[in-house]
Amino acid sequence: MKLVIQLLLWIVIIFLGYLVFNAVYEPIQFNKVKEKRYSKVIDRLKDIRAAQLAHQEITGSFEKDFDKLVRFIDTAEFTLTQRRDSTVLDEEYRKAFGVDKYKDVVVIDTLGTASVKDSLFGKDDRYKKMMFVPVDGVDAKFTMDAGTIVKNDTKIPVFEAKVAKKVILNDQDKDLVMTENQVVSVEGVNGAFITVGSMEDIKTEGNWPRAYDDKQQ
Repeated sequence: MKLVIQLLLWIVIIFLGYLVFNAVYEPIQFNKVKEKRYSKVIDRLKDIRAAQLAHQEITGSFEKDFDKLVRFIDTAEFTLTQRRDSTVLDEEYRKAFGVDKYKDVVVIDTLGTASVKDSLFGKDDRYKKMMFVPVDGVDAKFTMDAGTIVKNDTKIPVFEAKVAKKVILNDQDKDLVMTENQVVSVEGVNGAFITVGSMEDIKTEGNWPRAYDDKQQ
């Protein structure tokens, strides 16, 4: 009887030890997976932002359709300019007072054009897949929208691209994912989505911490 009790106690001890080990080990492994996947997703959102900013610079607006944004990158060109200071005769002052007077002006010279694709991505064609969430086993696309919001009676172009954390972490422990969705921290990605831009505010930043910006793509 004493031997049976000892065996039962050892079983209980081993079981409790297993539970304690899992309670520590699983979150550690979850965080490793999370950070690796988040890094890939954020790098792709940075590409989307770069493409959108180029589109806005050239056309004056953001694009809500990924296929059109890809075609834009394939065909559009930046206009290369150079600003220089110069001095010219102030004709209005001369006409008014009959005296020559010179004024300082900024002259913008057009130097040529440069391909948006080459400027942003060089020979890399990863932009053609920027609509897809870059996680193995995840068949999903980023959600993207674009439009305008009114600030001080002026229409301002805005865009937003995002993906839910539960999509990125679809094969992970559901309780850990639920906890991750509630993160509020300066060192974490806050909320249930990883997002760049906003349809409510004038911003083109992402909701990730600076640590992800310091990592090289």
